[in-house]
Amino acid sequence: MKAFYQRFKLKYNIKSDFDAAIIILVFGITGSLSVKLARPVLELMGITKDTMSPWVFWPLRIFTIFPIYQLILLAIGSSLGQFKFFWQFQKKMILPFGRLFGYNPNKLTQK
Repeated sequence: MKAFYQRFKLKYNIKSDFDAAIIILVFGITGSLSVKLARPVLELMGITKDTMSPWVFWPLRIFTIFPIYQLILLAIGSSLGQFKFFWQFQKKMILPFGRLFGYNPNKLTQK
């Protein structure tokens, strides 16, 4: 486990054990909270398990969790002093979705 932890710190360029602990804590809180908040968000839109087919409800819930997760990750990470780490993480996480819609980050840097 210690080797995994050291690789984690090295891979993400984390300087201290305290920063690594905060980052792991933020991921844990964010994942749980985003799943918890998805239900009220869907209920505000009138979407519940009882009113919809499971084949429609569960994909909608998953697609709802994703943006909630992104927002909460930045908010909690920033509040705990790790904005730079989570901003870089967000960019890496969202880039593949941008490519689906034709976004090419290399076009922005070439002039």
